[in-house]
Amino acid sequence: MPDSVDFSGKPFHFIGIGGIGMSALAYVLAKRQLPVYGSDLKSNHITQRLQKLGVHIFWEQEAKNLEVFTATSLSHSAAPETAQPDGSKEGAIAPPGLPQVICSTAINPNNGEYQAAVALGCPIFHRSDVLAALIQTHHSVAVAGTHGKTTTSSLIGYLLLQAGLDPTIVVGGEVEAWSGNARLGSSPYLVAEADESDGSLVKFESQIGVITNIELDHPDRYQSLDEVTGIFQTFAQRCQTTIGCIDCDVVRDRLKPDITYSLDPERGADYTANAVQVSAQGTQAQIWERGTCLGEIHLGLLGTHNLSNALAAIAVGRSLGLDFGPIAQGLQSFKGARRRFELLGVANGIRFIDDYAHHPSEIAATLSAARLQVEGDTSPSQRLVAIFQPHRYSRTQTFIREFAEAFGDADAVVVAPVYSAGEAPIAGVSSSHLASAIAEHHDAVHPQETLEELKTFLQDFLQPGDLAVFLGAGDLNQIVPDLLNWHGQLDYERDHVQSSRS
Repeated sequence: MPDSVDFSGKPFHFIGIGGIGMSALAYVLAKRQLPVYGSDLKSNHITQRLQKLGVHIFWEQEAKNLEVFTATSLSHSAAPETAQPDGSKEGAIAPPGLPQVICSTAINPNNGEYQAAVALGCPIFHRSDVLAALIQTHHSVAVAGTHGKTTTSSLIGYLLLQAGLDPTIVVGGEVEAWSGNARLGSSPYLVAEADESDGSLVKFESQIGVITNIELDHPDRYQSLDEVTGIFQTFAQRCQTTIGCIDCDVVRDRLKPDITYSLDPERGADYTANAVQVSAQGTQAQIWERGTCLGEIHLGLLGTHNLSNALAAIAVGRSLGLDFGPIAQGLQSFKGARRRFELLGVANGIRFIDDYAHHPSEIAATLSAARLQVEGDTSPSQRLVAIFQPHRYSRTQTFIREFAEAFGDADAVVVAPVYSAGEAPIAGVSSSHLASAIAEHHDAVHPQETLEELKTFLQDFLQPGDLAVFLGAGDLNQIVPDLLNWHGQLDYERDHVQSSRS
């Protein structure tokens, strides 16, 4: 079996192609005119984007999907047909030879399609192997860290794009500026989000490595903070230059980055900020580079945590030779990534926000930023309502005390059922258990046993003027469209009554 990914024309087949990380890689490969196939269980806007590029997708994960690669003389007309989600049929042109099969950690070794690939002798690679190969063949910036990876990598990609450097970008969120989670550039530059959750961070070898922070976030994988830190140390050693946030003591003391940034001018970082002004409209600050004031930035993203992310992007841009003026312009116009304090809609005077935060530190930072909007003069709200879906039983159990103290900025907390992410339940770990812990620090906590019960509860509980922030990495945001419709109907009925009276 080959030990390296082949970009010369050999086909790729992604098992679970619709995942956020898998689809980004499939998109880049398809844009490079390589033959890309894949499988998934349902269609969505991400898979539809891939299909428009000519990616063939099977809508089940079965061994028979690989039969197309064993029929070496198939023509288009003779190729097997597979049912599409809309009921139509699509023929597949079989490329010569067995495919390189790409999997993520989410694919179980007992998966029938995976087992068929093993039986056929297909070269099998983890998703991270493909990303590592792309990173190695480009002038790359790899962004790692427990929190802030997606926003920081998206910011860096956006700055390089605005500066005319035409980068390839692979991130873990969707960005309006390039209409998705990836783009193919024509330059040697590549910006990638580097994930530590499954240990694959040690595979990446980039020109610039960014480390935003280090915390224990995946207790299903790591037993201690020291174990996580070791993964980041290996990553840093494999990068030619490391840029790190020394507001995180672990980064400062254990990694000792080549270039540093900090929100605290007293820490002596290479890049820092002062005269910081935060508001419901964003953040304004003066930026300093090694004792010299570069100028002022106006950041549309809320919260000081996003100012820290912006400092990382500034440090990368300056390391690549960009002038500060274009950097500042790019920071001001960047709109953020999806599921990062994303406004999903307004109905009945209620603003519905979706945010990916699922770790206590992330929740506290997001709610702190949300508090600015609640108290802002231009968009006053009655309450900040945090609706939180715990992600994984293991994380909920490990950080129960930290979660309990993370919701101080919320006026009310609604706790959804635990999203298992494939984990088996742990005795005594539930939304009610977590709600009881939060209630020790908060006097308005409302646990819900099912998403349907949660939706019904929020129909009555949310009031005009509320800022409703949906927090979590699972499927919580799927109930938001129904809530928007329900509260929108209240809008319509109220307007109808008022118009009839007039």
